[in-house]
Amino acid sequence: MNQRDLAEIKRRLNPDKRNPSLICGCYVDYAGRPITSFELPVATLYDQENEKYMSLFKKVLSGQIGQNLMPIACPPEEQDLLLRVRDSALREEAPLQELFEKLIEGIRAEHPDMQSVEDARTADNWLILLMHDDLDVRRRDVNGEIDYENSDRAFSYVLCAVCPVKQEKPALRYNPEDNLFRGRAPEWTAAAPALGFLFPLYEGGSADVNTILLFSRDSNDAHEAFLQAAFHLEAVMPAAEQMENFQTLLAQSLGTECSLEVVQEMHETFSDLIADQGKDDEPLMLSKQDMARVLEEGGVSEERVEAFRNGFDATFGEGAVLPAVNVVTPKQFRVDLPSVSIKVDPKQADLLETRVIDGRSYLLIPIDGDISVNGQPVFTKLS
Repeated sequence: MNQRDLAEIKRRLNPDKRNPSLICGCYVDYAGRPITSFELPVATLYDQENEKYMSLFKKVLSGQIGQNLMPIACPPEEQDLLLRVRDSALREEAPLQELFEKLIEGIRAEHPDMQSVEDARTADNWLILLMHDDLDVRRRDVNGEIDYENSDRAFSYVLCAVCPVKQEKPALRYNPEDNLFRGRAPEWTAAAPALGFLFPLYEGGSADVNTILLFSRDSNDAHEAFLQAAFHLEAVMPAAEQMENFQTLLAQSLGTECSLEVVQEMHETFSDLIADQGKDDEPLMLSKQDMARVLEEGGVSEERVEAFRNGFDATFGEGAVLPAVNVVTPKQFRVDLPSVSIKVDPKQADLLETRVIDGRSYLLIPIDGDISVNGQPVFTKLS
């Protein structure tokens, strides 16, 4: 799935167009006990209500693939219920309620302390929203432009948003009837989704029923307990953990050969590849061979490169690939020392160099242009 595929679905959620046919919801309390369930034909919603619902669903499709959005393999035995819900367009009660029950179990598993909450006023309730839509897949010409007059098939999908519902604090509200401020009872308000999913995956106009696209508001949270309890699916290593493990692997396997120059070379090479990606391209994935090749070109010894290959398999699994955005941060190049942190324009990172002077290591930064300290222009004395 690429950025263009994501954008195509998000355009369907424009509240002015009212494309989705039906929204179904299940509201549960802090202990995972159902409070109510409902269905809302989108055509019957007031404009402001529709806008709020579409805003929640749009957030489930936000972020980068490989970070906030993670494709996860969905084996055939877990597809049946999701397909029945999708194919019924949310209109069959039995599969819909079964799915809600699974999602509630996922929430309970992710928050095992729900049952022990002593003060319900401090705990979150949960709103589970499901939406169905049929997207007409438009043909494209040889230049990739969309032909809005013709459609050769439809993509039917379900979008889910799991939103914490928080109780507002008591407040004073102006009452125009007596021109006074009166106490307002605390209200329960749905917050932005903590997680959600798209099923099936949208892949260049086709449905990939073997994959579910998981959304996590926090890219550090893989929602392992939720996925296991709801769908018996294995979570993918979170983006931040992938980057941290990669950096640890690089330092341990390369040892003293993990130099500034080697890291600069890797950052520049992969950042350029990411920059060359178009909206029609799949997210750039890197194998251990891709990384080992850059290390070799950066002058790392064969012994250290082999240690990296072996460590990669042990850390991420044999045959694993990592999203390039979890290996380098293209728009950031930061050098941290015990007492100093330096941010450098990635395009100028090659200006940095290390040098040993009188037996002491230095990080050298050429002065090119004006210097300021906390916004104050300063001058340097030339010896």
